[in-house]
Amino acid sequence: MTARTRLLLGLAATLGFASVAAGAFGAHGATGAAKDWLRTAGEYGLIHALAVFAAFGLTREGSRAAGVAGWLFLAGAAVFSGSLDAMALSGQLWLGAITPIGGLLLLAGWASLAVAAFRLKAS
Repeated sequence: MTARTRLLLGLAATLGFASVAAGAFGAHGATGAAKDWLRTAGEYGLIHALAVFAAFGLTREGSRAAGVAGWLFLAGAAVFSGSLDAMALSGQLWLGAITPIGGLLLLAGWASLAVAAFRLKAS
């Protein structure tokens, strides 16, 4: 396994950890809009941490598009969930303007993963 792949998977696992922590804090320690932002950040982060591992599975089949999808999922979740987490914890509402950029990266990741899946060779 390459160092780049280990980095991707390690960061995805870290994203999963942070997502569970954000969701737990949102459920038990936050109130108002911050509670909803943390819940959303946790859900999207955790889903996309798992999506990175799914993309990794397709890279094992030689799919370059799946590798791109993994990095897009990671970047998108960092921006999307990270901006919501930061907004919830800091109260800086202007950070909400960054959130859609993360959403676009997540959408690009899913499109790239779809391309990878459709390009798989039949066995």
